[in-house]
Amino acid sequence: MELIPPVLLYVLVDFSIYLIITLSLNIEAGYAGLPQFGRVLAVITGALVAGAIPGRMLAILYGYPYGAEYASYEFNFKIVNELNILLEKNPILSAGIFILTLIIAMVFGAAVGYLTSRPAIRLKEAYLGITLLAMGDVVMLISLYYSPIIGGTTGVMVPDPFRWTGPQRFAAATLILLGLSLLILAVVERLTKSPFGRALRAMRDSEIAVTVYGRDVAKLRTYALIAGAAIAALGGALYSFYTGSCIASTYTRVTWTFWPWAFMMLGGTGNNIGVTLGVLVFVVVKTLIVTYRSALAPYVPFDPVWLEYTFVGMAIIIIAMFRPQGLIPEKPVFTIPRKKIEKFIAVFEKT
Repeated sequence: MELIPPVLLYVLVDFSIYLIITLSLNIEAGYAGLPQFGRVLAVITGALVAGAIPGRMLAILYGYPYGAEYASYEFNFKIVNELNILLEKNPILSAGIFILTLIIAMVFGAAVGYLTSRPAIRLKEAYLGITLLAMGDVVMLISLYYSPIIGGTTGVMVPDPFRWTGPQRFAAATLILLGLSLLILAVVERLTKSPFGRALRAMRDSEIAVTVYGRDVAKLRTYALIAGAAIAALGGALYSFYTGSCIASTYTRVTWTFWPWAFMMLGGTGNNIGVTLGVLVFVVVKTLIVTYRSALAPYVPFDPVWLEYTFVGMAIIIIAMFRPQGLIPEKPVFTIPRKKIEKFIAVFEKT
């Protein structure tokens, strides 16, 4: 018996993964004002860590091949299948390898964020956006055609840290992903309301004003890219663990850059609660389209398999034209309680 209906599982998994990635994008684009069109770069970094590292660590531990042969099509399935049998009997090892991989993914993501911050110090607007987008494509193509990393075009299987949960594996994994996504939401909300978050808003609104007040714009950009990339890499690693495989061609700029942009724009840039709502609305509508697209075939003049992509593209255009502030617009954050500010203004006006 299914603990959670399949459709609801699909919604919750997509919501959890995309919420993490869109929140990371919101730090960089919504709060810092950076044209982050290379979100896929950090996401695929996390996925590569999940695809290349935990299986090899376990292979070394249990005496299996761990070099280039580990990623080969002929050996990978057999090795990972035997590793999964071992993980099924050892929940502690499963939890340990899961947590360790997520930490490594975030470290690698942070490193990628630092590397991408180098051009961000000098480039602005469209030039930076194009540079970041190209970086994402370069990493994807290298991992797609250089097979020793994750098996090239065939990809690799990823050891399953959720196997020990038995028949309810997908339900348990979904709930874990949902819990982690809500934890990231709480962390990002706290971060963006801190002095660092207010400095990012100030930099976005006026770099000159931030410089006048003694803040280093280059460092702020660097910190924003590091934080965002680390969180996005976490999302990429979680997606690989959930699906049980890692194939580079899965991580395209449409799915992992432009869709998060659409989610953020719908909810409201610079507003984490708005982003959460935007992700939820988009995921629910996308799931309905995927589930019922065969029934919609007589009513659309093209193959309904493209409906979800058409929907996202139209949504971006409509939002930009009629609701650029999103469903929940960004609200000002006061360092002093608003009542005290209003009281001070009233006293000042009297004098």
